[in-house]
Amino acid sequence: MKKSNLIISVIATLIIFSSMDSFSQDWPQWRGVNRDSKVTGFKAPATWPAELKQEWKVTVGFGDASPVLAGNKIYLNTRQADKEVILCLDAATGKELWKNNYAAMAVTGPSASQHPGPRGTPAVSNGKIVTFGASGILSCLDASTGKLLWRKENPANAFPVFFTGTSPLITDGMCILHIGKNDDGQVIAYDLNSGAEKWKWSGEGPSYSSPSVMTLEGKKLLIVITEKNIMALSLADGKLLWQIPTPVQQRYYNCVSPYIDGQTIYLTGQGTGMKAIKVEKSGNEYVAKELWNNTSVGAKWNTPILKDGFLYGFTDQKRIYCLNAATGQTAWIDNAVNSDFSTIVDCGSVIIGLTSTDNLIVLKPDGKEYSELAKYKVSDTAIYTYPVITGNNIYIKDAETLMMYSF
Repeated sequence: MKKSNLIISVIATLIIFSSMDSFSQDWPQWRGVNRDSKVTGFKAPATWPAELKQEWKVTVGFGDASPVLAGNKIYLNTRQADKEVILCLDAATGKELWKNNYAAMAVTGPSASQHPGPRGTPAVSNGKIVTFGASGILSCLDASTGKLLWRKENPANAFPVFFTGTSPLITDGMCILHIGKNDDGQVIAYDLNSGAEKWKWSGEGPSYSSPSVMTLEGKKLLIVITEKNIMALSLADGKLLWQIPTPVQQRYYNCVSPYIDGQTIYLTGQGTGMKAIKVEKSGNEYVAKELWNNTSVGAKWNTPILKDGFLYGFTDQKRIYCLNAATGQTAWIDNAVNSDFSTIVDCGSVIIGLTSTDNLIVLKPDGKEYSELAKYKVSDTAIYTYPVITGNNIYIKDAETLMMYSF
């Protein structure tokens, strides 16, 4: 009897550790832990299966906000009927753990039919979840219970023409985001615990991209792409440190978030190709200078990844590209037409892209040629979100549902 109990105890322990390992990779905000779209601890199968196994699928509501993962919980910001909804689900089963909602204005205009819900991806940190709704309502909740801690309404309905597109950033005990409307915006840092304003920069309206943090000689810089410029603010007090014009061409808007690697920023999305900017300190001033500019390859929506000295992403012509990150020279562009509304993540041994046309594409990182390892159809409705990849599980949010696949 004692031996049987011991065996049961050992099996239970192994199951617990196996479960913990399955959810070992958090993805707590827009583009992951460091906003660089890098998945850590991923182990690709020796042979990719013919199909991915769908473990579960649940209806969660409309929206383009990516799901986020913290521990064994998945969080989402969606729209259900006339309310914006903040959801917490069990990552293993998809079971709803809590829900918080509030009345929200209808999304109208050109983006309404395909994009009726929130676009900004939530951020989870220090036991809290922060969401930014389509019409500019900022909420902070207890991540364990869903209890509302503080909320910032938007009574003036100040938001860009296609509603909000930015995702909140949590860093250094603050929640930071760019709010406002065309030609009239504010980058505001709120105390995460209380919601009190810590600093504010006022100027241009927000773009549809999201801010990131750069550290230079021990000082943290907030990198923000506005509707007209890319700029750096001091993370400590919001002081403007430098800015460079990013004028849009044709019918473009500033939508792509910056990719930051050390002192270098890779920038695309204005209809002008892609460029690299290096930031240096000169005395007490900061100087940003252009390293290269590839005018023939760029993206409309897709933030690239940097892998082994090469940039990968989806062009505005809906093709997967590879650029030399040091020179900007085009390494290759694949001929297959995919989607310009696409996301891409660095999983270490492989690169995984997810298109709005519902294909999950697995690539081998290769600066010489396009090398596709697998492709899977993962939905029947459009996808505008990042996949969340942890262990051997992949979470995908499409128009109205969240799915967990395994391989």
